[in-house]
Amino acid sequence: MTIASQADRFTHDHIFLGASHDANARRTLWVVALTATMMVGEIIAGYLTGSMALLADGFHMATHAGALSVAAIAYSYAKRHASDRRFSFGTGKVGDLAGFASALVLAVIAIGIGVESVVRLFQPITVAFTEATIVAAIGLAVNVASAFLLAGSHSHDHGHGRSHAHHAHGHEHHDHAHDDHRDHPVAGMRSQDNNLRAAYVHVLADALTSVLAIIALLSGRFLGWVWLDPVMGIVGALVIARWSWSLMRETAWVLLDRTDEHVAKEIRELVEAPGDVRIADLHVWRVGPDAHAGIVSVVAESAVDRAAIQERLKPVHELRHLTIEMRAI
Repeated sequence: MTIASQADRFTHDHIFLGASHDANARRTLWVVALTATMMVGEIIAGYLTGSMALLADGFHMATHAGALSVAAIAYSYAKRHASDRRFSFGTGKVGDLAGFASALVLAVIAIGIGVESVVRLFQPITVAFTEATIVAAIGLAVNVASAFLLAGSHSHDHGHGRSHAHHAHGHEHHDHAHDDHRDHPVAGMRSQDNNLRAAYVHVLADALTSVLAIIALLSGRFLGWVWLDPVMGIVGALVIARWSWSLMRETAWVLLDRTDEHVAKEIRELVEAPGDVRIADLHVWRVGPDAHAGIVSVVAESAVDRAAIQERLKPVHELRHLTIEMRAI
């Protein structure tokens, strides 16, 4: 058997898309359609009725429709380029990039709502309570429907060991394993799809502003509390800003290959528990919604080989791409 044919035996792909990638993509497209329809309806109604409230909410919906469209495009791009070798670890993090972009859009929206609300607090304007309430109620219904579409899409994954490659150089052994670990069910693990999460947060942000608007509009109409409308706007802006920061922080960590401390701790405990090896260097990072990559450099006694280390790491179901470096004492 030639070296080339031997190498072919260990060739593997680097597709680390989430288990529910296609389903999440379909859900996102439906939400984009709903949001865009609502946006067009509000803008047309605003022009026909002369209501600035309708026009403002319609253009506000346009920003969310744009962000949701980015999420849909990200799913398509990740799937289309999943096997593109220009991406060293696949396109599993394209969704995180889209999620980060969506978080920035949310931050801008929060700032816009906050500034406009403060201005209106000191410079009240006439509000068409009846029209605005109807629009807010319709918007809330659309957002609730969108939330139901995006919710419940978390998935459970399973893995199986696929191929193992081994090559040695001097006294160092660099072992590479590409494992799905399908013999080890992932109990209770939810897909960490930040692209879907970003879409969900946009829907929640819209729903929140609708609920707060309805409360403020009804209070203004029946109690005369006109000041409550801008106050609710400020509250909504603060909540959306907090969601934006949380999403931005988590997606940035993924994009910067931040070490997953939970998985790293589990790896150390499993590898070093017998007391015959020590980990000299360890890198663990996310490469997809349900997948982590790891590089483990182990200092071990001669009796411990790569297969033993790999066996110890089987319970770490998050590891889908593992490189083991053996250094003999």
